[in-house]
Amino acid sequence: GHTNGVTSVAFSPDRLHLASGSWDDNLRLWDATTRQCTATLMGHTEDVNSVAFSPDGRQLASGSGDKTLRLWDTATGQCVATLE
Repeated sequence: GHTNGVTSVAFSPDRLHLASGSWDDNLRLWDATTRQCTATLMGHTEDVNSVAFSPDGRQLASGSGDKTLRLWDTATGQCVATLE
């Protein structure tokens, strides 16, 4: 999976998916049943220090050492907003 240390993890509300953030500046989405990575979310330029799913599991929020928060669409893996 990640190429550096994992700094944070969060289960989706339905417990079927897991998100992880890392010192490699990326987030990964995982299928909790198969334990396979289903997406790598790239966009941060420094460590990802926190991840959290929205209550409906459709979005993922990430916080980074690059001083931004990003909101991601979990279905597409696309960043939908960057908060500076």
